[in-house]
Amino acid sequence: MNTPRTISFRIDSEKVAALDAIAKAMDRDRSYLLNEAVEGYLSEQQRFAAMVEEGLRASEKGELIDDEEVGGMIDSWIGDARIKEKQVRARA
Repeated sequence: MNTPRTISFRIDSEKVAALDAIAKAMDRDRSYLLNEAVEGYLSEQQRFAAMVEEGLRASEKGELIDDEEVGGMIDSWIGDARIKEKQVRARA
């Protein structure tokens, strides 16, 4: 396990107040919240970098998707979201 290190950075006082309010509501300290936020940020950035790398490898192999196919994928996602929204409303 890595030894924790202390760092400092500038942050708006409003954000500090918001962190403190959330920390109090969660019965945690500010450090806990900041560590959780940094962990989530790093995880997301690593995931994104891996996806970019995967896309570059696919591109090098000529495995590309044209704009019409991408548009169709997006349209299907929007349609799926609308169907789910209607299902949720029907249950309410």
